[in-house]
Amino acid sequence: MTRRRALLAAPALMLASSGCSAQPRPTEARITESRTIWRDAARARDIPVLIRAPGNTGPAPTVIISHGLGGSREGLAYLGRALAERGYLAIHLQHIGSDDSLWRGGGDRMIGLAAGALNVQAALDRLLDVKFALNNLPERADPQRLGIAGHSFGAWTVQHMLGERLPGGDRGLGLPDPRLKAGVALSPIPAIGLPPRLAYGGYAVPILHITGTEDHGFIEGIRAPARRVPFEESRNPGALAVLNGAAHASFADEAEAGARWADSTYHARAAALSVTFLDAILRADGAARQLLRGGAAELLGPGDEFIERGL
Repeated sequence: MTRRRALLAAPALMLASSGCSAQPRPTEARITESRTIWRDAARARDIPVLIRAPGNTGPAPTVIISHGLGGSREGLAYLGRALAERGYLAIHLQHIGSDDSLWRGGGDRMIGLAAGALNVQAALDRLLDVKFALNNLPERADPQRLGIAGHSFGAWTVQHMLGERLPGGDRGLGLPDPRLKAGVALSPIPAIGLPPRLAYGGYAVPILHITGTEDHGFIEGIRAPARRVPFEESRNPGALAVLNGAAHASFADEAEAGARWADSTYHARAAALSVTFLDAILRADGAARQLLRGGAAELLGPGDEFIERGL
């Protein structure tokens, strides 16, 4: 059943429950951060990685985090910290070719970003980076509880790893990847080149879509209402949250890209929605699922909208 609650009201390239009491899950007293570079020898490619780990021991549910166009492994820090504080292993990948190398070092920033958005190989490399990460998970990662999250081009990465079809076919990538059990797409990217029902027909696992009423694209020209389409035209379980007033930069948390890309106004809401959603799916947390089914009012702000489907 779909429920709706209103309170007080990327790249141009498209390769296209139970009634448990809603007590908050205890947070971790300490998290650790480590930065390293993984080497994919088969592609002669480096993948800069930032891992945020919970302070407890033992296998942890794990979320791979993918930055947007022109971002880095340092982006989406609010999400990685929130996950680690709740006992998740957060693995931030940096995708060379669609990362901050596009605008560092001088030159016209917008031209550099536009070139990255049109780079087909850079898009494919993102998917292959995630594949490599899934094949080389740290020991702490629980292989039975894996999710993925990303913003903008990172949302594009999430969507395709979870089954959005690529124009021209799968390209031998083996998608959707069955190891991934849930996803969070911040500023989802609507499909280009395929009818929506065909593009999104491959989704099989639950996806949370988070966008904002002012979530317009700077490079690809996507208008905010179009970011609802991947949820509205798909049929897999999931949810859509539209945060009142949130812009495209509101979810990035990329301080070095400029002040508006680091504005924290919507970070707490986006993180709370994401963690609750992942708790419901990866941890089979009945209280989290019930909160989402009930409209997630406790997680929203004035004018925000939330739609749940099949959770």
